[in-house]
Amino acid sequence: MTDTRYIPVDTTASINGQHVLADDWGTLIKYDITHTRRDGSQQHYTREAYDRGHGATILLYDPERKTVVLTSQFRLPAFLVGHHFELIEACAGLLDERDPVEAIRKEAEEETGYAVGEVTKIGEIFMSPGSVTERLHFFIAPIHQGMRVSDGGGVIEEGEDIRVLDLPIAQALDMIDQGLIIDAKTIILIQHLVIKGICTP
Repeated sequence: MTDTRYIPVDTTASINGQHVLADDWGTLIKYDITHTRRDGSQQHYTREAYDRGHGATILLYDPERKTVVLTSQFRLPAFLVGHHFELIEACAGLLDERDPVEAIRKEAEEETGYAVGEVTKIGEIFMSPGSVTERLHFFIAPIHQGMRVSDGGGVIEEGEDIRVLDLPIAQALDMIDQGLIIDAKTIILIQHLVIKGICTP
């Protein structure tokens, strides 16, 4: 019978050496590792990890209108694997050593045009722990139309060309089902709003 209880398990590994493969927008490093397996034996192997710093993401929602604010933009990695459409996402950005709340408020205003007030943190999540070190801070924040101070669109100097989408939460859910919203952080945030009863169709 399967044990449904979960007890956190410590992991033991040692880094024997590392080699920088690339160091531009982020740092790609190849590691030489010795990992202690559950049976006590040791296994030696190499892995690559990409370090681009930590980030934050936020979903803005209007509880009165039952809408969410999303962005739409070109994403090179998605394009490279055949997704030749803009990616629909919740607002997000790198921390760049800033406090997560400070960082995400600035990103929200740059990308969506909304000057965000109170934010609620819902957790910190690894989005691709098999290859990327980034830990993403997840936030939600209520907004209303009077909080919009600009058109948004991102920072041109950073290569951003962002469209702002104001969608009914019901439509956003349908777009997940239809495969039109396929960004993991965005799906998590939209479903969180609905599951927790914060903003429902």
